[in-house]
Amino acid sequence: MDEIVAAALRKWPQVPHCWGWLALDARGEWYMRDDRTQAAGPFPQVKGSRILHDKLRAFIERNYACDASGAWYFQNGPQRVYVQLEAAPFVWRVGDGARWPVHSHTGLPAQVRSSWLDEAGRLYLHTDLGFGLVHTMDMGVAAEAVLAGHWQPAELTFAQMPARFGYVLQPLPAPSEPG
Repeated sequence: MDEIVAAALRKWPQVPHCWGWLALDARGEWYMRDDRTQAAGPFPQVKGSRILHDKLRAFIERNYACDASGAWYFQNGPQRVYVQLEAAPFVWRVGDGARWPVHSHTGLPAQVRSSWLDEAGRLYLHTDLGFGLVHTMDMGVAAEAVLAGHWQPAELTFAQMPARFGYVLQPLPAPSEPG
């Protein structure tokens, strides 16, 4: 977490959380979802505005974390902005180097613990950082890792993944919390 964010949290600890305004798609792209977008339909059917500004993306990615319930959020100064996930908390990029290095959509290196296939044939990796989907552009390289026996995917339905790996696709406020 950035020090400026930690300082803002100390200064204003009671800022209400934000829900529904930020989303992460299956390709690791961030989307802003204003009131009009949210009213037009649920994520990912209606995505919103893709965040293109490099420094804003980097700020979000440095301050991206998970709460105790498995809901992922971006700590925006004193405000926690919960993230809607299309597939999983991370989107993995796989390198074609020795032993197929893996990095998260946030730029962090990861060590693969296990691999999984859903009913649509999408490949997921459980790593030391957490659980995520392999980026579609890296499936050719990932297939090489599987064919070489480096990863041995087990099967699991998409619907079972959040509970198995402890994350929430669509975080919602508690009934007592303002939405």
